[in-house]
Amino acid sequence: MINSISHVLVILGIFARSVALDPSTGESPVPVTCAMRGLDLKKESAHVLCPPGCTEQQLSVYGDKIYAAVSSVCGAAIHRGVISKNGGKVTLRRLPGQQNYPSVFSNAVQSLTLSKWSSSFSVSKFKSRGLEVSGKPVSTQASPASRRQKKTPEKSTGNKDCKADIAFIIDGSNNIGQRRFNLQKLFVTKVVQMLGIGTDGPHVGLVQASEQPKTEFFLKDFATSKDVSFAVKEISFKGGNSNIGKAIKHAAQSFFTTANGVRKGIPKVLVVFIDGWPSDNIEEAGIVAREFGINVFIVSVAPPAPEELGMVQDVAFIDKAVCRNNSFFSYNMQSWFGTTKYTKPLVQKLCSHENLLCSKTCYNSVNIAFLIDGSSSVGDLNFRIMLEFIMSIIRAFEVSDVGAKVGALQFTYDQRIEFGLNDFATKEEVMQALRNIRYMSGGTATGDAINFAVRNFFEPTKDGHNKNFLVIITDGQSYDDVRGPAAAAHRAGITVFSVGVAWAPLEDIKDMASEPKNSHTFFTREFPGLEQIAPSITRGICRDYLDAQK
Repeated sequence: MINSISHVLVILGIFARSVALDPSTGESPVPVTCAMRGLDLKKESAHVLCPPGCTEQQLSVYGDKIYAAVSSVCGAAIHRGVISKNGGKVTLRRLPGQQNYPSVFSNAVQSLTLSKWSSSFSVSKFKSRGLEVSGKPVSTQASPASRRQKKTPEKSTGNKDCKADIAFIIDGSNNIGQRRFNLQKLFVTKVVQMLGIGTDGPHVGLVQASEQPKTEFFLKDFATSKDVSFAVKEISFKGGNSNIGKAIKHAAQSFFTTANGVRKGIPKVLVVFIDGWPSDNIEEAGIVAREFGINVFIVSVAPPAPEELGMVQDVAFIDKAVCRNNSFFSYNMQSWFGTTKYTKPLVQKLCSHENLLCSKTCYNSVNIAFLIDGSSSVGDLNFRIMLEFIMSIIRAFEVSDVGAKVGALQFTYDQRIEFGLNDFATKEEVMQALRNIRYMSGGTATGDAINFAVRNFFEPTKDGHNKNFLVIITDGQSYDDVRGPAAAAHRAGITVFSVGVAWAPLEDIKDMASEPKNSHTFFTREFPGLEQIAPSITRGICRDYLDAQK
C-alpha cells in the first residue's frame, strides 16, 4: 500500500514538472480601457482590469461564451457575467477562430452576429495564484511571511498642488495619420507622468476626436499616472474628419459630469490637440465650454501654411475656442518630434489655478443675500410663495463652500438673520433652511434691513472673490428711508435687485435698485406673479457678473 502511494506521488510530481507554467499566472491584472479588443492582447492568456462604466459606452461584442477577437474584452466579460458594470478583474484566453458567432442578449449587453473571424477568446473570473507547480507537496495556506510580503493595489495621493479634473482631446483624424498619432500619445503620456495623478491630485480622462468623438476613459477610471499612461498607449487610431468642435461640445456636455468623476469645487480643464486645423467650426463649442466653466487649452501642431489657409473655415479658430484670448491658453509645437521640452511648460500652465479664469462662472462665484418682507400685510400664504420664488432662483446656482453662497434675512421693524452666507455648504441645506423659516409679521422698515444686511452679510466677505448681490422682496411702503441705505450698498459694490409686489411704491422700488434701473427693478400685482420674475433675476445676476469680469 505504501509503495502504491509513493508511486502515485512520483507520477504526480513528474506530471506537475511537465506542465508548462502559464506566463500570465501570478501577474497583477493590467488596467485596460473599455474598448480594448481581444486581438489587441498578444499573449495566449492574460489578466486584465476593466474600468467601471463600460456599459455606458457603445462596445462591440460578437458571440456568446466564445467571442470573436475583434470584440471588446470588458464588454464580453460583462456579457458573460464575469464582471458587473462596475468593472473588475478578468482572465482572458485566446482560442482558434470559428464561424457563425451568435447574437445573444445577456446581462444588459446585446452581442452581435459575425459569420467568421480568424481568432477568438474566452473570459473567466480572475483567480489569484494559490498553488505553486512543482514536484514537491505544497501547502495551500500562505505562511505569515508570505502574507506580509503580499502587494497591495497601487494607489497614489498625487500632486496636491495640481488639483484639477483634466480631459485630453487627442486628434484621431486623417490629418494626423497613424505615425503622428502614436507620437501624440507619447507626448500625452509624458504630460501625464509629470502631472502626478492621484486621489488628491489631478484626475485625467481622454476623448479621441475624429468623425465622431469617442470617450476612451473617464476621470474616475484610473488613479495613478502609470495606469493612465498604459491606457493611453492602448488607444487605437480612428481616422476620419477632424471634428474638434464636436468633440469639445461632447466633453463639455457629457464628459464633465459627477457620474463620470467630476469633483465639486475642482477646476475643469480641457486640453485639445489639433494637428493642422479642424474640419468643423469650434467657436460655438468654445462658448459652450466656457458656459460650463471649463478652461479650454488648444495645443496646435503644424498650423496651416499660407497656401493652405483657403481650406480653413476660420483662421482665428484658436482664439475663438480657448478660455481667454490672452496667449496663456494657446500652445504651439512645431512638430510631434522632440516634444520633451514642451512638457514642463504645459504642465505648469495646467496647474496654475490662479490663471484658470474660466473655472469661475456666475453660477459658482456669487454671494446672494435675500431680504424677505415679513410684515403683516404679506400674510402666511403669500410669505410661502415668496420662499418658493427664492428657491426657484437658487436652483440655478452651484452652492458649495468654494462656490456660490446664499443668505437670507427676514425683516419687519426688526431684522432676523435666517441663515448667513457661510452657514450652509450645499444647495439642499439652503433649500431646507428656507422651508423652515417662520413668518414673523409686523411693520416694514426696509431701509434698516438694507443697512443690517450690508453690515452682517457683505462686510465680512469684502476680501472674498465672489461678487455680491442683494435681492429685496417687499409688498408695501417702508416706514423709513430706503434711498440712503440703498446708495450705501451700491457704493460698497453690492448689486441690488428690487422686487415689488402689490402695494409696494414703484418709486421706492426703483430707488433701491442698482443701475440701470429698468433691468434691476421688477414689479407684480399679485404674489403668484413672482414665478415669472425668477428667470429674469437669474439672467440678470449672470449678466452683471460677466460685465464685472470685462
